[in-house]
Amino acid sequence: MVGTELRTERLLLRQWKVADLAPFAELNADPEVTEYLQGPMSRAHSNRMVDRISDSFTWRGYGLWAVEVIDGPKFIGYVGLWDAFFDAPFTPAVEVGWRLARDAWGHGYATEGAHAAVAFGFGKIGLPEIVSFTAAGNQRSRAVMERIGMTRDVSGDFDHPLVPEGSPLRRHVLYRLSAESFAKT
Repeated sequence: MVGTELRTERLLLRQWKVADLAPFAELNADPEVTEYLQGPMSRAHSNRMVDRISDSFTWRGYGLWAVEVIDGPKFIGYVGLWDAFFDAPFTPAVEVGWRLARDAWGHGYATEGAHAAVAFGFGKIGLPEIVSFTAAGNQRSRAVMERIGMTRDVSGDFDHPLVPEGSPLRRHVLYRLSAESFAKT
């Protein structure tokens, strides 16, 4: 499945290119984009993240696709599936996630791309469930989770073990979507 691309009405979810590194680093350095991600990251950290993403496609057949707008910007961020292996009651699990440049917000791109990624996860990979989670205060991401049909699992809310104790971002909300529920939509 390496090289898999997903197309929606307006988006191309594709493999990463060298040309994506600079705009991705810029996106990751934006304090508004990273508000719920423990703050901006360095260019080196951003580049290492792309390396891990590329490895995921090689080893798992899925990952976080680079997103471009068809007949528009050639890179606006990522959307895709990612393995959650940290210590939490619901892990290991596969998460649907997204990170878009600020000027791509408010156009429905995260919802459109996430829906395509979830359809791929259930249809091509055969996953029984996909989760998503975010810092409790991240209303924008929570709205995307709900728009793609996910349901909050209040009993699954958790303190993220990779976020320092005392951080206002430590408390996370958990959303779930089963293949069975997705098939009914």
